[in-house]
Amino acid sequence: MSGPAVYLAALGVVSALGPGVQALRAGLWAAEPGGVSPTEACSPGRMLALGCVPGPLPALHEALPRALRSRNNALLAAALQELRTAVEGAIARFGPRRVAVVLGTSAAGVAEGDAAARRRLSHGDWPADYDYAQQEMGSASAFLARELGTCGPAHVISTACSSGAKALASGARLLRAGLADAVVAGGVDALGRLTVAGFGALESVAAQRCNPMSVNRCGINIGEGAALFLMTREPGPVRLAGWGESSDAHHMSAPEPSGRGAVEAMRQALQRAGMAPQAVDYLNLHGTATPQNDAMESRAVAELLGLDTPVSSTKPLTGHALAAAGAIEAAIAWLTLVDNPQGRLPPHWWDGQRDPALPPLCLAAPGETLGRAPRHVLSNSFAFGGSNAALLFAGA
Repeated sequence: MSGPAVYLAALGVVSALGPGVQALRAGLWAAEPGGVSPTEACSPGRMLALGCVPGPLPALHEALPRALRSRNNALLAAALQELRTAVEGAIARFGPRRVAVVLGTSAAGVAEGDAAARRRLSHGDWPADYDYAQQEMGSASAFLARELGTCGPAHVISTACSSGAKALASGARLLRAGLADAVVAGGVDALGRLTVAGFGALESVAAQRCNPMSVNRCGINIGEGAALFLMTREPGPVRLAGWGESSDAHHMSAPEPSGRGAVEAMRQALQRAGMAPQAVDYLNLHGTATPQNDAMESRAVAELLGLDTPVSSTKPLTGHALAAAGAIEAAIAWLTLVDNPQGRLPPHWWDGQRDPALPPLCLAAPGETLGRAPRHVLSNSFAFGGSNAALLFAGA
């Protein structure tokens, strides 16, 4: 579809690989996998591999209302640190009313609500610093708009694990429609006991580092983090060339087995960019390491892209950061396109034992390169309820 080009001018990120773009870059191409590690932090008495953000997060300002105080928003503050100068420049150029905020989240302040409920059960009262509004999905965009002093459109998308990717698509639509001149877009989600217990009840979590596409795969590693982009119509290092969204409406938690919704999302992204499938240099898989997701996605990728396009799942490094996953993996796509003249590919860490029931995708081995700078990178995000999103990035 025609319309003004949309660029990702700057990036801020925090993940299990550490705070900042350089930590993500270093961890992505390290000789050994890092990030995800065993912990009982969110599952007392049960050791699980989780993608926890290491180290302290920025302290939220004392003047901030209690309703905006949460680990979720502290993760946003961490991601904003290296993006702030670029965003403030955009605000100075365009004015605060012309800068929008679009975020994906699913947990919001549910960890604070869970801790408060446990306090009330054990002590009979609520914590003094607790506010029910901490759990509102809109808290993330309200916090970021307040922090930046913007008064343009600000909203949150909550479609589970496709949220962060869909936030970038929504930001692109605002720019193309002329409703904003700059958008701070991305995703954020924080770990908590309730979230981990919910996925545990579905028997979907793995005690060890996840093993996508393996015959031995047995579940996901839940993670956390945030990634934010400054999106503008001004030329930048990476262009959001296309995006696609679809809905299976097949099952509350299981993907549609044939992958038709995934194919449709990827096809829309390619069509919007006016590109053929053969132009994709690398695909970042949703790659959760659950039996059904990997089966569905491998079929969809084989149908549309074939078996020669290099692909990988980076969730063994970051964990599955839920609503933030699509944004963090967009950051990985951004890094794959920027300052990467030999085309180093994000590695697919696994045990190397293919599932004979799955199409034999071209899984990128550690150290593998294209031998040239990549031009186009595709990233998949799929969610409960059959919400699918695909983002296509191009080097500027």
